[in-house]
Amino acid sequence: MGRWEPGARGRLLRAALELYADPGFEQTTVADISARAGVTERTFFRHFADKREVLFDGSAEFQQRVLDGVAAAPSTASALDAAAAGMDAAAAFLQSTPDLEFPRLRAAVVAANPSLLERELLKLSTVTSASSRALQDRGASAMEAAIAAEVAMAAFRLAFERWVSSPGHPDLRALVREGIAAFRALA
Repeated sequence: MGRWEPGARGRLLRAALELYADPGFEQTTVADISARAGVTERTFFRHFADKREVLFDGSAEFQQRVLDGVAAAPSTASALDAAAAGMDAAAAFLQSTPDLEFPRLRAAVVAANPSLLERELLKLSTVTSASSRALQDRGASAMEAAIAAEVAMAAFRLAFERWVSSPGHPDLRALVREGIAAFRALA
């Protein structure tokens, strides 16, 4: 592929994921990714700060979907219901991806590399904190907002793990709702 062809970002994402799966994240260089995508390393760095960021490309949009979901919840919704609405919006966003194998492959790469897993958990913690602040802006106390945000994120993480490890394409949103319902039953 020539450098002038459109879709460089998408080609870089796909090339990186393929190489991270085999031969592995640690063994893959930016030069390898660029060559597979048919672009220069300079083009790679126009799109991504480093090879880790390829895997976390949608983090800002994911967080915004969560916050939009929290904001869209009815004003009468409890903190937990509003936090759950945020996770439902995030699940809808992930489930709408045109290539449902991408999240599964990405999850496998992240799970296989401790430094990537740590980064993933930090990114999710950032989303949880932002969700907590959004819940406080809706009138929840700091403690209530923090608990609701943590519970909703835990339900999302567990649902996501089930989603990427299940054969076929189960409904991620239903899995998140199931997790929230399980928490309610425990409480």
